[in-house]
Amino acid sequence: MNKLYIGNVSEEASAEDLETIFEQWKIPHSGPFLVKTGYAFVDCPDEKVAMKAIDVLSGKVELHGKVLEVEHSVPKRQRSCKLQIRNIPPHMQWEVMNTDTETAVVNVRYAAKDQARLAMEKLNGFMMENYALKVSYIPDETAAADAPAGGGRRGFSPRGPPRSGSPSLGARPKLQSDVPLRMLVPTQFVGAIIGKEGATIRNITKQTHSKIDIHRKENAGAAEKPITVHSTPEGCSSACRTIMEIMQKEALDTKFTEEIPLKILAHNNFVGRLIGKEGRNLKKIEQDTETKITISPLQDLTLYNPERTITVKGTIEACARAEEEVMKKIRESYENDVAAMNLQSNLIPGVNLNALGLFPSGGPGMGPSIVNAPAPGAHAGYSSFGSGPFGGEGPFWASMLSASSQPLAQVQPESETVHLFIPALAVGAIIGKQGQHIKQLSRFAGASIKIAPAEGMDAKQRMVIIAGPPEAQFKAQGRIFSKLKEENFFGPKEEVKLEAHIKVPSFAAGRVIGKGGKTVNELQNLTSAEVVVPREQTPDENDQVIVKISGHFYASQLAQRKIQEILSQVRRQQQPKPTTGAQPSQLPRRK
Repeated sequence: MNKLYIGNVSEEASAEDLETIFEQWKIPHSGPFLVKTGYAFVDCPDEKVAMKAIDVLSGKVELHGKVLEVEHSVPKRQRSCKLQIRNIPPHMQWEVMNTDTETAVVNVRYAAKDQARLAMEKLNGFMMENYALKVSYIPDETAAADAPAGGGRRGFSPRGPPRSGSPSLGARPKLQSDVPLRMLVPTQFVGAIIGKEGATIRNITKQTHSKIDIHRKENAGAAEKPITVHSTPEGCSSACRTIMEIMQKEALDTKFTEEIPLKILAHNNFVGRLIGKEGRNLKKIEQDTETKITISPLQDLTLYNPERTITVKGTIEACARAEEEVMKKIRESYENDVAAMNLQSNLIPGVNLNALGLFPSGGPGMGPSIVNAPAPGAHAGYSSFGSGPFGGEGPFWASMLSASSQPLAQVQPESETVHLFIPALAVGAIIGKQGQHIKQLSRFAGASIKIAPAEGMDAKQRMVIIAGPPEAQFKAQGRIFSKLKEENFFGPKEEVKLEAHIKVPSFAAGRVIGKGGKTVNELQNLTSAEVVVPREQTPDENDQVIVKISGHFYASQLAQRKIQEILSQVRRQQQPKPTTGAQPSQLPRRK
């Protein structure tokens, strides 16, 4: 969202006039002004500069007797169900806050475009504690590929040009299959990569025809910072090589003696295919490029970060060749998933990722922050969730899911009840001051969350009762797992593992176990969770027994979904079969 639309431009205005205004207000731009009758376009170096231009100029600066209107350039055909709301009072309390500006920013996804349009009309300019909210669309860039060329803006001029491109000389059309390169670099080298007043990063961007986001304000104090490179595969590789060269030079200048490996971030869903059967793909890349490649363990995955770190060691030339091969494999995996329309089921079967809001469907660079609270009028199930550790909007793969996920179900999903056991000492952290945290969590997840009374004075565990559909279970349980880690109830190198109980009809328990324990063993092998159906159980008053699941978050979720799948099959088989054909008494009589 670096491209700006400048409206209410006088016919007397020229590109030089607009350039002068931007210089007066010290707002840089990365391309020439494209001036049309009544409006103009310009590219900014990054999202932060674009937002500054909107805040400083829109409705405040006059040119040839007309007050300029400045906002993000979003063609009508690309207007999605998502809005960006800016200028939120800075002291507003959100469950997650991550912003580079004095005021807060929130991205909100609505259930339908009509809802987004209505919210746009109602919220834009709405006064919140002396702050006027500023609302703009977040573009659905995939819509541009299918939309017919031409079309005006808001009816101002039907002759207006198509706006899927950029007026800058280095611009190129964005391909839906473009997958960015995500890197981790040592924090001490970030300054050298950016350069004095951003000169170095601007040169890299210009030379490689890429857009580079350095998430330097993420994870304060972290030893490494993520960089996202948006470009063609060739542009990404060129930018990667240049960044590695800059780090190597900086290491020599500062007498940094440690080895600087190339670290690539990739979604866990693609890593298995990168490794290949018995590790053959990875071994071949290592042999062909003369590098040593390792991949971070599954246990490092969290609710906020489904990415694995691919560490490549070797010379700069060797690492650059390895990056090309690794990303080629990842891009192939992504394209195969899009073609098969099955990425959602590969991640967590039975969970609609679109409905989760964990993975927003807009393109990269949507905004500097995402907040766990829907704006007024927003559908609670569609509020964005994030501030992922590797970028303001969470992993890029989130943005790719829109092309591959199933459409949202129209039928209300069936509610499930899960009993999650947490350390007794952690109850206060989950509840929060005056119950604020558990209330926020309940609203965010769309689930009923209750803490059961302690079973005794010395109880070491407490039961959290969570009721809601699969997506609500995923969000609620995931946040509880993360909260326990954040509050140090588990050590820095200790994996968060909790026990969850699901009640199943006693007649279905045998199906979960399987003949000779085959099904439950397969469940454990598939999910890495421990699944136990105690044999000596007395069914409760509802003729139900307990299935116990222990493991880290993703293992537990996958096991829960598989068990619910078995229960659904049992229920379908229990339903009476509809009779077919007409009864003799109902047959029409032949005259």
